[in-house]
Amino acid sequence: MTTAVMKKKAVRDVDVQGKRVFVRVDFNVPFDDFGRVADDTRIRAAIPTITHLTGRGARVILASHLGRPKGQPNPKYSLKPVADRLAHLLGQPVAFAEDCVGPAAQKAVEALAPGGVLVLENVRFHAGEEANDPEFSRQLASLADIFVNDAFGAAHRAHASTAGIAAHLPAVAGFLIEKEIEALGALLEPAHPFVAIIGGAKVSDKLVVLQRLLEKVDVLAIGGGMANTFLRALGYKTGKSLVQEEMIRAAESLIARANEQGKQLLLPIDVVVADFFLADADHKVVEVDQVPDEWLILDIGPLTVKRYAAALKGARTVFWNGPMGVAEWPAFAKGTDGMAQALAESGAFTVVGGGDSVAALERTGYAGRISHVSTGGGASLEFLEGKVLPGIACLNDR
Repeated sequence: MTTAVMKKKAVRDVDVQGKRVFVRVDFNVPFDDFGRVADDTRIRAAIPTITHLTGRGARVILASHLGRPKGQPNPKYSLKPVADRLAHLLGQPVAFAEDCVGPAAQKAVEALAPGGVLVLENVRFHAGEEANDPEFSRQLASLADIFVNDAFGAAHRAHASTAGIAAHLPAVAGFLIEKEIEALGALLEPAHPFVAIIGGAKVSDKLVVLQRLLEKVDVLAIGGGMANTFLRALGYKTGKSLVQEEMIRAAESLIARANEQGKQLLLPIDVVVADFFLADADHKVVEVDQVPDEWLILDIGPLTVKRYAAALKGARTVFWNGPMGVAEWPAFAKGTDGMAQALAESGAFTVVGGGDSVAALERTGYAGRISHVSTGGGASLEFLEGKVLPGIACLNDR
């Protein structure tokens, strides 16, 4: 799959001088309580493609979704604050269109000079976006001469602005998509020892990727809520912790396969438990065979952090996706933050994906020491599962 994807045309392969270039970006960013962009990582990730195009005299039209407005205009999900932040980051004016199709969009595109940048309003303000409606795709395409997809975080969605539009225009990959495919492709043919650390709440969300990774890794370490299901599979009591009863058999099967294949499957040896699911709940560290009946496991413990960190020593490739606990609450973020530090200090080729893992890197200041921080949570997992990503499959072959 990696080679097939790399055969796609990229933005450097097309002449953009004076052309209207429709760039699908992933500006689905968090906002603070004052309606300002709280984290501009995804905006900054699109800048290499934008500056490449403006520097070559293209008229750049940027489109994105934001949140889940359910096919209706909703001021709460307007991209106007994103356009303002982008203007600040680029150091040049960025125009904004009040709609992504129709007269407002057409007028804004007509006013765009070569080297200029325009942000269209949220594509999900129209039901045709998520429905991948052919007519809505055609309306989007009518604004431009070339389509560039640089929204890796949405590449697993077959929507109008990520895939449908490619039926009407020459379609190529942006630099971010190229970079993502290169980094994630390295995980499919990794340098060994290869260690994967997978967290998150549910085994069901990541079972396929766990199965695929088990074929590739030397060590698979599991944390977060999903580890509880594995602990139950081994016969441990987990109190009132989140456990997917219907996934216990699958967890047993994965443990058995790891043993058969001589792979190390690491599970918590100690955990942080709390008496209630609250940020300020009473909490303590216990060994996994000492979880009180009425308590909940909300993080991996310090001995587990050391154990997982030790597994990274000497590793040449490391992939991390998913928090080790309820990382949004400081009392239960130590496991996740500990993994961020361990990856930064590993000296390996490191790839991190998933919002909570990336947030931990930003929070701890280790993001700059990671080889590749993926902008696509679901997309990166589906890529590693071997699934076809519609937003990449639709691009023109070289």
